Amino acid sequence: MRHILWPLREVWMKVELEKLENHEGVAVKALLDSGATGLFIDMTFAKEKGFKMQKLKNPLLVRNVDGMANVGGAIMHQVECNMFFKGHVERARMDVCNLGKTEVILGISWLAAHNLEIDWEKGEVKMTWCPLICGKRKQEVKEKVVKKTRKNEDKEVLRELVPKKFWK
Repeated sequence: MRHILWPLREVWMKVELEKLENHEGVAVKALLDSGATGLFIDMTFAKEKGFKMQKLKNPLLVRNVDGMANVGGAIMHQVECNMFFKGHVERARMDVCNLGKTEVILGISWLAAHNLEIDWEKGEVKMTWCPLICGKRKQEVKEKVVKKTRKNEDKEVLRELVPKKFWK
C-alpha cells in the first residue's frame, strides 16, 4: 500500500527565548526559513514581551524575494537573548523587524550552522549536529575531556582540542 503524504510547507520549532537582563523565559514558535538570511524577531512581539532592543549603528536595508524594498523599512534594532531547544542552548542575536503573525524566523545562516535533522513526514526537528559554539556541544566536549583525562589520555584530549598547526 502506498502512503500519500500531504506536502509539508512549513517547519516550526517550539523554542524558549531568555532575556539576558532578568533571565525571564518566553516560549515561542520559530519558523525555519531557508529563504531568510539571518535570525529575526517580530518588533511587536519583542516590545510586548519586554525584550531589550539595541539600536544598530547602521540600519540594514530589507529586501523581499522580488528584490523590492520591504514596506516595514530598514532594520534599526537587534535583540540579544539565550535560545533553548531540547537541551540545546545558545546566545542569539536577532534582527528586529515586522514579521506579521510570525514571532521568530531562524534563517539559512542558523540552519546551515546547525545542520538539523528534519522528519518531513512528522514535521519533527532534531539537533544532532550542533557546532562547538552551542551550549549542548560545549557540555559534550567538557564531559569528554573530563572522561578522557580521568583515563590519563591527556595527549589525546589535547590533540582533539588544539588545532594541528599548534602541535610540536
